[in-house]
Amino acid sequence: MKTTKSKTFVMSAAVLIAAVMTIISAGSMYLENSQALAQETPAVSSDEKVISVTGMATTSVEPDLLVITFGVETQEITAKQALDTNSQTMTSIIEAIQLTGVTEDEINTSRFNIYPVYEGYEDPITQRWKQELTGYQVTNTVTVETANLDLAADIIDGAVTAGANRVDSVSFTLSPEKHMQLKDDLIEKAIMNAKTKAENALAPLDYSITGVKAVSLSEFGMVPPMPMPMFNMAFDESMERSFASSSTPVFSSDQDVSTTANVVFLIGSN
Repeated sequence: MKTTKSKTFVMSAAVLIAAVMTIISAGSMYLENSQALAQETPAVSSDEKVISVTGMATTSVEPDLLVITFGVETQEITAKQALDTNSQTMTSIIEAIQLTGVTEDEINTSRFNIYPVYEGYEDPITQRWKQELTGYQVTNTVTVETANLDLAADIIDGAVTAGANRVDSVSFTLSPEKHMQLKDDLIEKAIMNAKTKAENALAPLDYSITGVKAVSLSEFGMVPPMPMPMFNMAFDESMERSFASSSTPVFSSDQDVSTTANVVFLIGSN
C-alpha cells in the first residue's frame, strides 16, 4: 500500500509540473503576441499639427408641406355629454375641411384629453376651502398635413366656421423627401466651406492641408418663421364670427435652411 501511494504522489506531481509549464508557455506566447501587436500599432506623433475649422452652408427654399393644428374644447356637466358634444363638433369640422380638398389620410388626431373641472369655494360654516366638481372638459386636437399650400386659408375658415374654437399652429415646412435632398447637398457645401476657410488661414503661414483627422456634422435645421400670435390662442365667440364673415389671409414664404460641419485638418509646412 505504501508503494502505491508513492507512485500516485509522483504521478500527481508530474501532472502538476506539466500544467505549470503549459501555463508559463501560454503566458510567454501571449506576451510575445502582445509585444508584436504593440509594435504594429502606430503611435500618435507628439508633433502632429492640426487646424480645426467650422464650415457653414445656408440656402433659402420654398416649403412644400402645410401643417395646421386645431381642435375643439367642450365642457359639460357629465363626461358623456362632454364627449358627445365634442365628437359631434369634430365630425362637422372634419367634413368641412374635407370639402376643401383635404383627404382623410392627411388628417390625424394629435391629442385627446378628458378631465374633471373643479370650482373652489370657501365653506361659510367651517371657513375651509373646498372644491366642487362642476363638470368635465374634453379637448380634441387634430393635425392636417397636405402638400397643397394654397388650402391654408380655406382649411382654417372651414374648421372655425364648423366649430373649432382653437387653432394652435399654422406652419409651412419641408417634406421628409425634400429634407433629405437638401441635407445631403448642404453637408457637402459646408465641408467645402470649411476647407476654404482652412486654406485661407494657412496661406499666410506657409502651411497647407495634408489630410483630415476628424469630421463632425451638426443637425440639419430650418429657421422657423415668426409665429402668428392669433394662431396661438383659443377663439372666443366674437373671433369665431369674425373668421366666419371674412376669409383668413395666410401666406407662405421661403425658409432659411442651414447646417454646419466641423473639420479637423492635418497640416504641414510647404
